[in-house]
This record gives sequence, structure tokens and C-alpha cells, in this order.
Amino acid sequence: MEQLANPEIWIALATLTALELVLGIDNIIFISILAGKLPPAQRDRARKVGILLAAVTRLALLMAIAWIVGLTAPLFSVFGHPFSWRDLILIGGGLFLIAKATHEIHQKVEGAGMPPSVASAATAAGTATFGAVIGQIMLLDIVFSLDSIITAVGMVDQRWVMVTAILASIVFMLAFARPIGEFVERHPTVKVLALSFLIMIGLVLVADGFGHHVPKGYVYTAMAFSVFVEMINLWIRRRAERQGARP
Repeated sequence: MEQLANPEIWIALATLTALELVLGIDNIIFISILAGKLPPAQRDRARKVGILLAAVTRLALLMAIAWIVGLTAPLFSVFGHPFSWRDLILIGGGLFLIAKATHEIHQKVEGAGMPPSVASAATAAGTATFGAVIGQIMLLDIVFSLDSIITAVGMVDQRWVMVTAILASIVFMLAFARPIGEFVERHPTVKVLALSFLIMIGLVLVADGFGHHVPKGYVYTAMAFSVFVEMINLWIRRRAERQGARP
């Protein structure tokens, strides 16, 4: 009860919850794009299973705090710069994100210019299995969660605060994953924009792995501005369609 009366605990809880919510938006974007590779009947189930497994992954990492902190210990040095397991995980995850997003953009753009028969064949060939999608979601969630868990450990000592922040983000993701995913699927330009965000996040992860920290505020400000511009574009397009439909 003494902890609940401490304002520093509530500030830490609010900060960690905000951090986890931002992380949750990244995860929703990635989960929505991966789930879009599945048949429509399986997409919603893939989102829910992916989010629940993300919760299990984050809580498991949280319970292994000592091991997580140990990942920051230097393993080797290249030209005087030390690399740890955390750095290698961030670099590998960042490169995977860049490669995956680039491949998806290529398929989206190239598929738009294909004849219908060729495009449908390419779509069928690119359809993923349920297990493969869930595996990729779990893999990337480890990369996304690693930094937030390390940050949480540095901010507070109370595990219940960290668990509460994680559970709050999971509730948020479960509530908004389906509408966000369906919105992304309905608007191809939004999907390309989301994929571009993943490339940006991948670059930030790689830079962080090489010791060049990019303030997250700059990244998310740029993403928010891009979303604002895209929303204006969608509003203008919808308004033009309505005016064109009038007799």
C-alpha cells in the first residue's frame, strides 16, 4: 500500500504504459501486414493469436530480467566498438524488417501493374501459412520488446508496474488490431506507408545496434506527420468520389 501512495510509482507506470502503447502500434502494423498474407477467414485469428503470444513473450522476457540485462555485456569488438547480444539481435531484427518491408512494397507495386491472371497467381504464390505468420510475429516481437524491457528495468524495480504496463498495451492491441488491420488492407497507399514505417524502424534498430542511438521522439513525430498528411489525402479523395457520384 505504501508503494501505491508513492507518486513516483504512478509516474513510472504512466511512462511505461505509454512506452508499451507506442510499441503496440508498431506491433499492430507488423501483425496486420503479416496477417494480410493469410486467407481472409484466418486473418482475425492470426491477429489475436499473434497478440496473445506477444504478451507471453514480453512477460517471459520480464521474468528473465537478469538474463536480459546480461545481454548488454560486450561479446567482442570491431574497430574498437564493442558488440553485445542485444546489439546483434537489434541489427538482425532491423535487417529482417527492412528486407521484409522492401519485399512487400515490391509485391504491392509490381502486382498493381500485372495482368489480372498473373497478379492472382503471384498472390497465391505469396500466400503464407498460419504457422509461418505466427512464427514471424513472435520473432519480431522479441526484437521490439527487448529495448522496452531493458528500459523498464532501468526505470523501476517493481515488477508489478512493468506487468501492468504490458497488460495495458495488450488490451489496447486486442481492441484496435482488427480495425487498424482492415483499414490498412482497404487502403493500398496506407499499407505502403505502413511498410515504409517498418523500413524506418528497421533502420533505427540497425543504427542502435551499431551504437548510434536515434531519439524515438524524432521517429514517431515523422510517422505521425506522415499519417496526418495521408489522412488529408484520403479525405480529399473520398470527397472527390462523393462529388463525382452526385447526379
